[in-house]
Amino acid sequence: MSNEQKSALVVSAHSADFVWRAAGAIALHTQQGYKVHIVCLSFGERGESAKMWRKGEMTEDKVKAGRRAEAQAAADILGASIEFFDIGDYPMRADKEVLFRLADVFRRVQPAFTLSHSLKDPYNYDHPLATHLTQEARIIAQAEGYRPGEKIVGAPPVYSFEPHQPEQCEWKPDVLLDITPVWEQKLAAIKCMAGQEHLWEYYTRVALQRGVQAKRNIGITAQRDIIYAEGYQSIFPRVTGDLS
Repeated sequence: MSNEQKSALVVSAHSADFVWRAAGAIALHTQQGYKVHIVCLSFGERGESAKMWRKGEMTEDKVKAGRRAEAQAAADILGASIEFFDIGDYPMRADKEVLFRLADVFRRVQPAFTLSHSLKDPYNYDHPLATHLTQEARIIAQAEGYRPGEKIVGAPPVYSFEPHQPEQCEWKPDVLLDITPVWEQKLAAIKCMAGQEHLWEYYTRVALQRGVQAKRNIGITAQRDIIYAEGYQSIFPRVTGDLS
């Protein structure tokens, strides 16, 4: 059995998305010994920083700096590493160089699993763009002909974390992750996002609701007091020799 430390990759369109939607998974897996790496494609400086802009005498650079500090603080609390591509938002656009840059991250991280956004989101086009970029970068990182001689990526499962309005995004969870043991870490990370304080309570309610659903699905023989959970939708089939 290999003693190599497992890794995971989280690709977030904006600098707060990973906190609302996947901070529990990040904290849980870092506690389990995983190296979790987060890529923020943008800071969300235009479309997701209204509170900062309303302060007046604000510039895009100041907003970016504030958002970077918030995201870095949250990643530190969760025990993850983080990098910022700074490709802009509203609209977000990615050229071939950005795609290759993300493929190189896949090669470097060698994730056991990957988390990103839902495949559809009529409210925010940056989110599915991030997911499609993640998917394409994963495919490139699997190709023997891309940077020959480097270690390729296998076929890590990809999960879509919960969008803000799941029904409109045609997102339905098929994985409910118990994050009760790390809820306080997630809440602390959430509270780093001072620029979007209006979402703190909302995502607490989401975690409680998913916790209720998880508890109902775990079965009566499992002795686990689930309070908080996160929902995920798998993109690829799960390959297993045991259906239990």
